This record gives sequence, C-alpha cells and structure tokens, in this order.
Amino acid sequence: MTATEPRPVPASSAAAAPRSVERPRGLRRVLYDSGYALSAFPIALPAFVVVVVDLALGVGLTVLIGGLLMFWVAVNVARGFARFERIRLRGLLGKPAPTPAYLCAPDDAGFWRKALTPLRDAQSWLDVVWCLVGLVTGTVAFALAAAWWAAALAGLTYWFWQQFLPFDPDDQTTLAALLGFDNTRTTDSLVQLVLGVVALLSLPFVVRFAATLHGSLASVLLSSRAELQQEVRRAEGGREAARAAEAGSLRRLERDIHDGPQQRLVRLQMDLGRVRRQLTEDPALAGAALDSALEQARETVAELRSLSRGIAPPLLVDRGLAAALGELTVRASVPVEATVDVPDQLPPHVETAVYFVVAEALTNVAKHSGATRTTVGVWTEGGGVHVRVEDDGVGGAALDKGSGLAGLEQRVRAADGRLEVTSPAGGPTVLRAWLPVGDA
Repeated sequence: MTATEPRPVPASSAAAAPRSVERPRGLRRVLYDSGYALSAFPIALPAFVVVVVDLALGVGLTVLIGGLLMFWVAVNVARGFARFERIRLRGLLGKPAPTPAYLCAPDDAGFWRKALTPLRDAQSWLDVVWCLVGLVTGTVAFALAAAWWAAALAGLTYWFWQQFLPFDPDDQTTLAALLGFDNTRTTDSLVQLVLGVVALLSLPFVVRFAATLHGSLASVLLSSRAELQQEVRRAEGGREAARAAEAGSLRRLERDIHDGPQQRLVRLQMDLGRVRRQLTEDPALAGAALDSALEQARETVAELRSLSRGIAPPLLVDRGLAAALGELTVRASVPVEATVDVPDQLPPHVETAVYFVVAEALTNVAKHSGATRTTVGVWTEGGGVHVRVEDDGVGGAALDKGSGLAGLEQRVRAADGRLEVTSPAGGPTVLRAWLPVGDA
C-alpha cells in the first residue's frame, strides 16, 4: 500500500469481538433484553436528530465548503453512535459485534485529504443509515418492551393500588365490565391480575423479539462488513502461511540435499574416478573401492527416499492417510497408542497436513519431551479432521518463531486450519489441530 492511499484503521482489541461471547441466561437475559430494548429509543432519537440535521445542513451548504464539513461531522457522529451500539450488542445481548476497519488517510496527508477520506468509506455511510433507520426499530422495540412491562407490573399490583382509586359500580367503562363480567372491585382486580400474569409469562418472548428486531438490524449494518474483512484477512493469512511454509520447505529440502545426497554423490564420483585409475594398477584395491562406492550409492538412495517422505510420503499417496499414520506410529521411538478414524478419501492437501502434524508431533516427543507414552487421535467431526497428540513428557513446548511447531502452524494455516499447543511445565503436552474438509 502506497503512502498516498487511504489505509484501513485496524479494529482495536477492545472493539474487536471475541469469537465466542457469553450470552446471558434466565432472568439476566430478560433484564438485559429489556434494558437493550428500553434504551433503544432514547439512544436512537438523538442519533437520528443530529445526523439528519448535519446531513440537511450539508445538502443546503453543498455549494460552499461548509457542506463538506457538515457531511464530515455527520459521518463522524454516526461512527460514534455505531461504536456505542456495538458495545451495547456485546454487553447486553452477548452478540459478537466486531468493529470494521475504517479507511484512514495517511499520517502525512493534508487537512482536506483527512477530512474527505471518511466520506469515501462505505462503512461510514452504513453507520449513517443505521442512525436513520435505527429510530424505526428502536421505537418499535421500546414500545413493545414498555407496554409489556407496564402490563405485567400494573396487572400484578392492581389489587394493591386499586383501593386508592375511585370506584363506581355503575361505571361500564372498566375492563371487567367491557369483558362482560360483574363490575366489582374484586372482579376488576382478578381480570387485571390474569392479564398481568399473561403479560409476565409472555414477557421474555416479547422483549427477546424486541431486542432481536433492533439488534439484528444493528448487527447487519454495523458489523457484517467486519466479518467479511475478517474472512479476507484469514484468506490472506492462509495464503501468506502457504507461501511461507512452501518457501521454508524448499529451503530445508535444498539444505538437506546439499548436506546429504549431494555430498555423497560427490564422494561417489571421486571413488569411481579412483577405481578407474586402480583397475590396471591394483585390481584388489579397486574392488574394495567399488564396494565402498556401492555402499555410498545405497546410503544416497536411502537418504533420497527419506527426503521424499518430507515432500509426499509414498505410503500416503499409495495407501491413504490411515496406513501412513500407522507406519508413523510403528516407527516412533516412544510407544504410541493411536486411534485413527478417517474416511478413505480426503482432499490431498488435508491428508498431507494431517500426516505432517502427527509426524512433527511424534518427532518433537522423541527429541524433546522425555515422554514414556504418547496417544494419537485422528477423527472427522463437524466438517473437519481433528488431530490430538498427547504425551506425558516434561512440557514446555510452544509455538515459538523458528521452531518446528511454528512451521507446522504455517502448514496448518495454509490449509485453513487451526493449531493449538497446551504444554505447561511438567506436562502433559497436548497438541490439537483442526482442518476443514467440507462434507467429509
């Protein structure tokens, strides 16, 4: 991104919603829904008035510079009310309400560039739309919540404060008389009590509907772009992780070939040249040199096979993931108890990622953990493959930069998956990975 382009403002850690938000339950949910619905109108009204006035002034002053300034004021006021509404969504409704990344002018931009950049941001105008249409849903939510709370409280307490009201037995406008009952204090009190009980029993559903009506519109207008931006960032992060993992694998493969097979082939070339000279001078010594050359050739082939497993294990390609994981557990230096339950056909990139998760985990167990037992579980659930590797070693493993686990995390992210490591001092170490496979 060049210095002259507007840049998105990253959502702050406080504003960015967590992946899972605790939702209120029971009575707390009723109170939170009621508070959200009852406060919707008092907040939506000033937002509507201020933004409409600023927009009207902006339209009226369009031919002057002041028009742009009034639009800028309207946009920034709408942003403030939108930010407050996201806080209400998270705090009162327990809904994830991430903050979108707003456009922001470069730090060295001039006054007018900084003033006009918010007007180019689509989310700024969605905030303005929210301030305008939020008054409608806010009014409905407030009216429903206020009416039901009033009916419930008034009906349940009518028997008490009825005694302070004048009563005329001939008055046919009381609620009991209108419903066809005898016009007495007792009858009127019972009718009000029944209505209060009905209102109280239906109150949780009504206030939930009112809060959902207002909150859903707020969530769509104020946070839907943030979710799309998060998906874009996740895709970009996965692409960068794939590039980094591929580059790291190529560098590692190049280094391994240079330090291993290449050196052996150079030595083999020298041995064969020496054999050629010795064939006429000392056939016995030439035979010994040939034996050495043959051994070098066998070791080179074995090392090349080992390196090929780091690219695409032949057993994984030929017989599938379950067989390849079985070979890994058999060859492991630490006893492994494995449970593998996966379909025969999985996407190749998922099979490869799962294989290397288990392979790297078992390698770390053998090298660093001091464990005596390891359990491996691989299964499909919820549209993805779950991997869990646990050992009883000393712990202390972490996804530090430069470690094997860091490279493994890049490989998992490249497949749109997640990798977590829990390894307190003293153990146990638990590695969990999840990779999506769609309908597998």
